[in-house]
Amino acid sequence: MQMAQVVGTVVATQKDPKLVGQKLQLVQPLDILTQEASGKPLVAVDTVGAGIGDVVMIVGGSSARQTSQTASSPVDLAIVSIIDQVEVGGNTVYDRRQEGQHWW
Repeated sequence: MQMAQVVGTVVATQKDPKLVGQKLQLVQPLDILTQEASGKPLVAVDTVGAGIGDVVMIVGGSSARQTSQTASSPVDLAIVSIIDQVEVGGNTVYDRRQEGQHWW
């Protein structure tokens, strides 16, 4: 699992029938210790209703096909949770309730 921030939405009108009805999000992986972007943005199937700006947990590979929405689908990356708070060493480094907080 890895943390990421939703930075956009992807629309694909032509797709595999098993992806019809799936919400596609553009996510930017995050480095939890530096609180900065880590790597290139990726496309993930959203299984939890995340929105732009949300910090989320993503899973890849076969784990991405273990949700009820993605089972037996051609999915390699899925959003599986929306993160409310992150604490490192006793300090809160992210709190969803704080308006406009972005990591990068």
